[in-house]
Amino acid sequence: MFDWFRNLFFPTDTPDITQSIIAILITIGLGVLLGRLKFNKVSLGVSAVMFTGIFLGHYGFVVKQDISTFIRDFGLILFVYAIGIQVGPSFFSSFRKEGIRYNALAVTTVLLGGVITFIIYKISDMGIANAVGLMSGSVTNTPGLGAAKSSLHEIELQFAGKQFADPAVAYAITYPMGVLGVISVIILTKVIFKVNIKEELAKVQNKSGQDASGLVRKKCRVASPEVFGKSIYHIMRDFSLNDIIISRLKHSGSSEVFSPPMDTRLSDKDVMMVVGTADMVEKFIDIIGKESSDQLIEDEKDVVSKTIFVTKKSASHKTLAELDLFNKYGLKVTRVFRSGMELLASPSLELYYGDRIRVVGDKDDIAEVERIIGNSEKKLLEPDFLSLFGGLVIGIIIGSIPIAIPSLPVPIKLGFAAGPLLAALMISRYGGIGVIHSYINNGAIHFMKDLGICLFFASVGLHAGTHFYENFTQNNGWLWIFYGAFITFVPLIFMVFVGKVIMKINYAKLIGLMSGSYTDPAALAFSNGYIDSDVPTQSYATVYPLVTIFRIFVAQILILLCF
Repeated sequence: MFDWFRNLFFPTDTPDITQSIIAILITIGLGVLLGRLKFNKVSLGVSAVMFTGIFLGHYGFVVKQDISTFIRDFGLILFVYAIGIQVGPSFFSSFRKEGIRYNALAVTTVLLGGVITFIIYKISDMGIANAVGLMSGSVTNTPGLGAAKSSLHEIELQFAGKQFADPAVAYAITYPMGVLGVISVIILTKVIFKVNIKEELAKVQNKSGQDASGLVRKKCRVASPEVFGKSIYHIMRDFSLNDIIISRLKHSGSSEVFSPPMDTRLSDKDVMMVVGTADMVEKFIDIIGKESSDQLIEDEKDVVSKTIFVTKKSASHKTLAELDLFNKYGLKVTRVFRSGMELLASPSLELYYGDRIRVVGDKDDIAEVERIIGNSEKKLLEPDFLSLFGGLVIGIIIGSIPIAIPSLPVPIKLGFAAGPLLAALMISRYGGIGVIHSYINNGAIHFMKDLGICLFFASVGLHAGTHFYENFTQNNGWLWIFYGAFITFVPLIFMVFVGKVIMKINYAKLIGLMSGSYTDPAALAFSNGYIDSDVPTQSYATVYPLVTIFRIFVAQILILLCF
């Protein structure tokens, strides 16, 4: 009577489509539940899905081979594309600050791990497939594992009779060491260097306050005789004031607030609202007079401010100069918010679909401009499947391009790991390609990222778990863990020494670099909780894309050189 239930939920050697789907769903459900358990602020997160899959695979749960391959690859594509869209804008902007130094250190760490892996391969009897799986697990890098499996499959297709071990087994054995290794080094670095977390965070905050790219909004009063009677344009020109926008002005003796044009002449005791980079605003105030505490300048009776969403194609990929909102409607754009960044509204700034622009002006004029810009928040909540799947197709095309390297028997391909990542980075950098735009709301990005990695981990875990115990005992799993410890700890120690001693990197940023260099979300979550700040996330996002690409290349090159 209950045979149908037994067929669905009990292990079988010949699963059909329904049984395969049930196995995947059970693995993800149980894995997510276990991943929420915390031990001293440390949790496995979604990586628990893979260990759940190994456990269930060991006890007979399997997935039909073609379904398993599809779920694994599709999950990886969703995961890396979401990561690229999420970190793309901050990744490119970071190169104007400390990004070059951080990425140089992170990439050097990646290459050092590859060298250590090659040495282990040479002195041990493990095959290159196991060695690369060992490396990917020791540095908790999922895209590297995906690239390795793809390269091995290509070689098997081109060289008949060539068979390789499954790198996912070595990956699963050493993965916990990778997670715990980063966390332990984070703690030891604090102890050894006697780090005061409050002082380190204060240094970051002070530096952020001095950062020329940070925008501030201040009120100032005209008190300097040398600017009396001069126009705003001439003051800007004569004193070389850039990156400054005056959003509001109130003349002395008047209660009327308006958005001033550049030919407005200043008088003694005029009050202005100034938006710009921190250093330029301070310079402007020093020249004009002094900071003000006037409250009338913020009155919304004459001039109002509003945030408008860019949701019409007619406004997308147009510069603020092309829209010319001030001359046409009397509105002044002060700031543009994009992917968590705040940008000064310079005339050459190009607007992207999904941007939020801050405008100041008359209420009726703002209502008129809304019809041009769009301002449909509801539209942003609706998924744009053309942009999403169009971007994925571009990523797959990029990942499928063979890159021929002399002396290598098989061309290198970026594959499903780096192809979609590169596509997402470029789409997010330029706001889109044709009808494909980069905007995906945060909820959808997090859902796509977590769904993708869960599908990948479930497929990999169930497949690796089928013969996990036999492989562990046959290949001396404890020895593999010992080897993996070298790949985990030696590059980390190198990064800490160079980063802390030579480059003098702030501890809060350094632990984000460690987590990002190992593409380890569990270590990042621990870092944020350990110092009670999201500063590590910023440096994590700075190095994650380039590190992912290099880990993919290192995995593929090791396989092609040593197979």
